[in-house]
Amino acid sequence: MDSTLLKFALPAVIALAISAAPAAAVEQNCRFIQAKPEREACYKRQEDELAAKRRPVAPANDGQTLETLRQMRQDDDAFYRSINNICRGC
Repeated sequence: MDSTLLKFALPAVIALAISAAPAAAVEQNCRFIQAKPEREACYKRQEDELAAKRRPVAPANDGQTLETLRQMRQDDDAFYRSINNICRGC
C-alpha cells in the first residue's frame, strides 16, 4: 500500500510545489525593492494583474441571451398551460 501511495502522492506534491512557486516569486520581487514609491507601484501592478485574471469574461451575446430567456419563458408558459388540462385524478 505504501508504494501505491507514493506512486500517486509524490507526483501530486511535486506538481503542487511547482505550480505554487511562481506565485510566491512574484510577491517576493516587490518585497526587495528599497524605494517605497517603486515598491508600492510594483504591488499595484500585481494587484491589477490579479484582478484582471479573476475578472469573469463577459459574454459577447447579451442581446441573444435575453431573447433566449424570453423564448424559454414563452415555451414554459405554453407547456404549463397544456399540462394544466390533464386530468390527474381520473
